[in-house]
Amino acid sequence: MASQYSTGTTPATGGSAGIVGAENDVRNGPGPEVMAASTLEGNDVINNQGEDLGKVKEIMLDVMGGRIAYAVLSSGGFLGMGDKLFAIPWGALILDTDRKCFILDVDKDRLQGAPGFDKDHWPSMADTTWANEVHAYYGQRGYWQDRVL
Repeated sequence: MASQYSTGTTPATGGSAGIVGAENDVRNGPGPEVMAASTLEGNDVINNQGEDLGKVKEIMLDVMGGRIAYAVLSSGGFLGMGDKLFAIPWGALILDTDRKCFILDVDKDRLQGAPGFDKDHWPSMADTTWANEVHAYYGQRGYWQDRVL
Protein backbone atom coordinates (compact mmCIF):
# COMPACT_ATOMS: atom_id res chain seq x y z
CA MET A 1 0.00 0.00 0.00
CA ALA A 2 1.19 3.49 -0.80
CA SER A 3 2.21 5.69 2.08
CA GLN A 4 1.90 9.01 0.25
CA TYR A 5 -1.34 10.94 0.35
CA SER A 6 -1.92 13.01 -2.73
CA THR A 7 -4.38 15.39 -1.11
CA GLY A 8 -5.66 16.25 2.32
CA THR A 9 -3.87 15.50 5.54
CA THR A 10 -2.72 12.21 6.90
CA PRO A 11 -5.56 10.43 8.66
CA ALA A 12 -3.86 10.64 12.08
CA THR A 13 -4.24 14.41 12.15
CA GLY A 14 -7.90 14.50 11.22
CA GLY A 15 -9.43 16.75 8.64
CA SER A 16 -9.52 15.60 5.05
CA ALA A 17 -9.49 12.05 3.79
CA GLY A 18 -6.27 11.07 2.05
CA ILE A 19 -6.16 9.80 -1.53
CA VAL A 20 -3.89 7.07 -2.91
CA GLY A 21 -3.75 5.64 -6.39
CA ALA A 22 -2.48 6.48 -9.81
CA GLU A 23 -1.63 10.18 -9.62
CA ASN A 24 -0.48 10.57 -13.22
CA ASP A 25 -3.71 9.54 -14.92
CA VAL A 26 -5.18 12.03 -17.33
CA ARG A 27 -8.50 12.96 -15.81
CA ASN A 28 -11.61 14.18 -17.52
CA GLY A 29 -14.36 15.50 -15.32
CA PRO A 30 -14.54 15.58 -11.55
CA GLY A 31 -12.55 13.51 -9.12
CA PRO A 32 -10.86 12.36 -7.19
CA GLU A 33 -10.18 15.67 -5.44
CA VAL A 34 -13.75 16.94 -5.96
CA MET A 35 -16.51 14.38 -6.37
CA ALA A 36 -20.24 13.98 -5.97
CA ALA A 37 -20.96 12.35 -2.63
CA SER A 38 -23.33 9.92 -4.34
CA THR A 39 -20.41 8.42 -6.30
CA LEU A 40 -18.76 7.39 -3.02
CA GLU A 41 -21.85 5.92 -1.36
CA GLY A 42 -21.79 2.15 -1.64
CA ASN A 43 -17.99 2.02 -1.90
CA ASP A 44 -16.33 -0.84 -0.06
CA VAL A 45 -14.28 -0.11 3.04
CA ILE A 46 -11.33 -2.37 3.78
CA ASN A 47 -8.56 -2.29 6.36
CA ASN A 48 -4.78 -2.44 5.83
CA GLN A 49 -4.93 -6.24 5.95
CA GLY A 50 -7.40 -6.26 3.03
CA GLU A 51 -10.30 -7.42 5.19
CA ASP A 52 -13.76 -6.24 4.20
CA LEU A 53 -15.17 -3.89 6.86
CA GLY A 54 -18.39 -2.91 5.10
CA LYS A 55 -19.73 -0.28 2.72
CA VAL A 56 -20.23 3.48 2.84
CA LYS A 57 -23.95 3.96 3.41
CA GLU A 58 -24.10 7.75 3.78
CA ILE A 59 -21.81 10.73 3.79
CA MET A 60 -22.73 13.21 6.52
CA LEU A 61 -22.15 16.93 6.07
CA ASP A 62 -21.56 19.56 8.71
CA VAL A 63 -23.87 22.05 7.02
CA MET A 64 -22.93 25.00 9.23
CA GLY A 65 -19.18 24.39 8.87
CA GLY A 66 -19.27 23.42 5.20
CA ARG A 67 -17.33 20.19 5.72
CA ILE A 68 -17.70 16.46 5.45
CA ALA A 69 -18.08 15.19 8.98
CA TYR A 70 -18.48 11.41 8.72
CA ALA A 71 -18.89 8.49 6.42
CA VAL A 72 -21.51 6.13 7.80
CA LEU A 73 -20.20 2.60 7.43
CA SER A 74 -22.65 -0.29 7.20
CA SER A 75 -21.17 -3.54 8.45
CA GLY A 76 -22.50 -7.04 8.98
CA GLY A 77 -26.04 -8.11 8.37
CA PHE A 78 -27.43 -9.56 5.17
CA LEU A 79 -28.94 -7.51 2.34
CA GLY A 80 -29.11 -4.47 4.62
CA MET A 81 -30.96 -6.37 7.36
CA GLY A 82 -29.33 -6.53 10.79
CA ASP A 83 -26.36 -4.42 9.81
CA LYS A 84 -24.64 -2.19 12.32
CA LEU A 85 -23.80 1.39 11.41
CA PHE A 86 -20.66 3.28 12.41
CA ALA A 87 -19.89 6.97 12.02
CA ILE A 88 -16.32 7.05 10.74
CA PRO A 89 -14.55 10.42 10.98
CA TRP A 90 -13.85 11.53 7.41
CA GLY A 91 -10.17 12.10 8.18
CA ALA A 92 -9.74 8.44 9.18
CA LEU A 93 -10.44 7.27 5.63
CA ILE A 94 -8.13 6.98 2.65
CA LEU A 95 -9.69 6.86 -0.82
CA ASP A 96 -7.91 4.27 -2.97
CA THR A 97 -8.64 5.31 -6.56
CA ASP A 98 -7.00 2.20 -8.05
CA ARG A 99 -9.11 -0.26 -6.06
CA LYS A 100 -12.14 2.08 -5.92
CA CYS A 101 -12.58 1.67 -2.18
CA PHE A 102 -11.79 3.34 1.12
CA ILE A 103 -9.13 2.15 3.51
CA LEU A 104 -9.68 2.42 7.26
CA ASP A 105 -6.71 1.59 9.48
CA VAL A 106 -8.73 -0.39 12.02
CA ASP A 107 -8.63 -4.07 12.86
CA LYS A 108 -11.93 -5.84 12.11
CA ASP A 109 -12.42 -6.80 15.79
CA ARG A 110 -11.79 -3.22 16.91
CA LEU A 111 -14.42 -1.96 14.48
CA GLN A 112 -16.98 -4.37 15.91
CA GLY A 113 -16.33 -2.85 19.37
CA ALA A 114 -16.65 0.72 18.10
CA PRO A 115 -19.52 3.01 19.06
CA GLY A 116 -22.25 2.13 16.61
CA PHE A 117 -25.97 2.37 16.04
CA ASP A 118 -28.75 0.83 13.99
CA LYS A 119 -30.78 2.31 11.14
CA ASP A 120 -33.69 3.19 13.44
CA HIS A 121 -31.66 4.80 16.25
CA TRP A 122 -29.17 7.33 14.89
CA PRO A 123 -27.20 9.40 17.40
CA SER A 124 -27.29 13.17 17.49
CA MET A 125 -24.15 13.72 15.43
CA ALA A 126 -24.03 17.39 16.41
CA ASP A 127 -23.64 16.40 20.09
CA THR A 128 -20.03 17.24 20.97
CA THR A 129 -19.81 14.59 23.71
CA TRP A 130 -20.76 11.88 21.21
CA ALA A 131 -18.52 13.37 18.49
CA ASN A 132 -15.49 13.55 20.80
CA GLU A 133 -15.97 9.91 21.80
CA VAL A 134 -16.16 8.77 18.17
CA HIS A 135 -13.15 10.80 17.06
CA ALA A 136 -11.08 9.61 20.03
CA TYR A 137 -11.96 5.97 19.28
CA TYR A 138 -10.43 6.32 15.83
CA GLY A 139 -7.49 8.43 17.03
CA GLN A 140 -8.72 11.54 15.25
CA ARG A 141 -9.01 15.18 16.19
CA GLY A 142 -12.49 16.53 15.67
CA TYR A 143 -13.01 17.81 12.15
CA TRP A 144 -14.35 21.05 13.67
CA GLN A 145 -10.94 21.64 15.26
CA ASP A 146 -9.29 21.99 11.85
CA ARG A 147 -10.74 25.35 10.90
CA VAL A 148 -9.41 26.79 7.67
CA LEU A 149 -9.15 30.56 7.65
